[in-house]
Amino acid sequence: MTAETVPAPRSANAARKSGRGINWEKWGWIYMRVSGVILIILIFGHLFVNLVAGDGVSAIDFAFVAGKWADPFWVVWDTALLWLALIHGSNGMRTLVNDYATNPRVRKILLGAIFASTAILLVLGTLVIYTLDPCPSIEDVSLLPSFCGAN
Repeated sequence: MTAETVPAPRSANAARKSGRGINWEKWGWIYMRVSGVILIILIFGHLFVNLVAGDGVSAIDFAFVAGKWADPFWVVWDTALLWLALIHGSNGMRTLVNDYATNPRVRKILLGAIFASTAILLVLGTLVIYTLDPCPSIEDVSLLPSFCGAN
C-alpha cells in the first residue's frame, strides 16, 4: 500500500491548477450562503402574506393567487423565490452527487438529470407566474371563475 502525497495548497502545482478558468466550487459555496440569507427573507415574507395576514390558509384559493399576481411586486417576489430556491436546492444536490457518486459515468448522468430537471422546472414555473390569466376571453362564460364576471 503506497501513500499518495497531496501537494500543499499554495504549492506551484496547486497554483497552476487553480489559475485556469472559473472556480465553480468557490462560487457555488458563495451562492449557497447569499441565496440562503435572501431565501429566509423571501420565505418568511411569503408565509406571512399567505398565512398570517388576512384570513389565513382558508383564504388561499385560485382567486387569492390571481389577485396576488396581478401586482408586479408579487410577481417579482415569487419569481425570485422560485429561482433562488430551485437553484439553491439543485446546487446542494450537485454537491451531494460530487461527494458520494464515485463512478464518473454515474456522476455525469446524475448531474445531467439535476441540470435538466432544474431547467425544466424553472421554465415551467416562470411561465406559470408570468402567463397566468385568471379571466381569459372564452365563449362559454359559465366556465369562468365567479370573480371574473361576464367579459
